[in-house]
Amino acid sequence: MFSVAAHGHVNPSLAVIRALVSRGHRVTYAIPPSFADTVAATGAEPRTYTTTLPPAGDPDAWRGELADHLRLFLTDAGRALPQHLAAYRDDRPDLILYDPMAYAARALADRWRIPAVQLSPHAVPWEGCEADLAAEPDSPHAWLAAHAAPLGGPGRRAPRPSRCLALISPLLQPHADRVDRTVYTFTGPCPEEAAPQEPWPRPPAGRRLLLISLGTLHTKAPAFYRACLTAFGDLPGWHVVLQTGRGTDPAALGDLPANVEVHPWVPQRALLDRADAFLTHAGASSAHEALARGVPMVCVPQAADQFGNTAQLVRLGVARHVPKDAATPEALRNALHSLLTDPALPARTTRRRHHLTTEGSTPQATALIEAALPTTP
Repeated sequence: MFSVAAHGHVNPSLAVIRALVSRGHRVTYAIPPSFADTVAATGAEPRTYTTTLPPAGDPDAWRGELADHLRLFLTDAGRALPQHLAAYRDDRPDLILYDPMAYAARALADRWRIPAVQLSPHAVPWEGCEADLAAEPDSPHAWLAAHAAPLGGPGRRAPRPSRCLALISPLLQPHADRVDRTVYTFTGPCPEEAAPQEPWPRPPAGRRLLLISLGTLHTKAPAFYRACLTAFGDLPGWHVVLQTGRGTDPAALGDLPANVEVHPWVPQRALLDRADAFLTHAGASSAHEALARGVPMVCVPQAADQFGNTAQLVRLGVARHVPKDAATPEALRNALHSLLTDPALPARTTRRRHHLTTEGSTPQATALIEAALPTTP
């Protein structure tokens, strides 16, 4: 397995890797040192390489347009490739698994002429994707055009995978009916089993629980967090848990309303088990976790696939969209009110929650990977 140093790219694969190891396969996982312990906990062997990607704790380095992000990944792949060649010189794998941003892995598979399966943590291109997005450059799914965009010069393009397991629900896939199912298989999310934890306590009697989180990367957002405090602080009937992540010191937010608690980190799934609403950046993992628990969402997307995820969630009728540049206290409060007063909301969240229970998840992904292994002569 080859991936990049980002939680949203590593975490979706971990349960699958753990399952492969438990079934007796020897699995190596090429990853920068910051994720080595996470990978080792699955039973796989980390093969560390030096990355040029900015750390997750430096959100300023990830600002800019999508093309700027792609250049970061391309530069990283160029530096990683010779390191991978050295690490696997005397230990060539039978099968390569790779994240879509781990461009070097696809080059290795082609060079060594061995099978490769992409593990996508986000939506995938559909038939006619490039033409659709060229006609609608402001589409929330425009980032997907990067899968066929010029890379570094004329004639250099990111190749479509020959085989891909999309570790997402088709609920988050635009134009799912136009995806080539001979190449792409949707397994649904493959979450790691959460470590045993004390359940998050329900708020005081008679109050509903609102969880607010922008995930792990785009958390340098003190102005946004203050807007949330203004919007939901002392809101009758509500208790609020705000996760600030690494980017913002909770102390920088000043005095807190009586109904708000602020933490750098919270056990998100434990909180969503109790939550009545979720204000989220709409990353794929967060969106799946909320859908699986029937929790409606107010989405404030920050980058990349989060815009497309938001569009899908709104289309499903389980979310409202507030653009980050328009996330005033009034807009946030109105979005929550509009969402929760929709009489059709309970039926929709129940239907989407049931859909996720029918997806193949880790067992299906594991079986498909094993089927892709070359047969022993």
